[in-house]
Formats: sequence, structure tokens, C-alpha cells
Amino acid sequence: RDEIRDWSSDVCSSDLDITEALEQSQPGLVGRVKDAIHKHKLNHRSEQTYLHWITRFVLFSDLKDPDALANEDRQRFLEYLTNGMRVSRARFNQASQALTFFYEDVLGKTSAGDNGCAAA
Repeated sequence: RDEIRDWSSDVCSSDLDITEALEQSQPGLVGRVKDAIHKHKLNHRSEQTYLHWITRFVLFSDLKDPDALANEDRQRFLEYLTNGMRVSRARFNQASQALTFFYEDVLGKTSAGDNGCAAA
């Protein structure tokens, strides 16, 4: 499909680049994500992992405003990870958990009934 591309080279490796990508999609988004992470008292590694997967999702969605993204967008991303990128089950679960956190705790949206879980 034309909309699916290999964006893995687009993914940022430093916190500064991650901040820039997320801020480009919605100003103040990094602060919202970090506030939610700190509210749940997640450790630094979890913060890095969540920011990584949220950024990959936002980049995959062509930097659209995350408030405009629906559960179908999340499902499409998770299907791409499974079928296109063939990530391991552990990485798939990380991505799925990060996006559930993003939708529920940052964007205030409810999750899809199946939580986007597909076998990796």
C-alpha cells in the first residue's frame, strides 16, 4: 500500500529529535506525555520507551495532530508492526502498551475493544 512506508530511518534516536517530532505534530505534546508518565510514576526507561513508540506512531501517521487520530489509526500502525516490520512479540507489546497509554492517559480517549492486540 502506498500509505505504508519504511519510516524506521525517520525515527529519532535522541530525546531532542523526539521532542521536535512530537512538538511538530502538536505543540505541547511532549509535556503532556511526560506529565502523564510522571503522574503514573513510571521509570526513566519506560519514559524513553513510551516516547519512542509514540513518536514512531506519530511519524507513521505523517505528523497528523494526534487528537485527530482514531483507534483505526492505532490498529493500522500495530498491523504494520506485525505484518510489515515483523517485530517481536515483546516489541509489539511495548508498542501496544505505549499507544494505549497515549490514547487513554494523554489524549483522554477510550481504547478499542480488542486493545489493538494482534499476534506478533
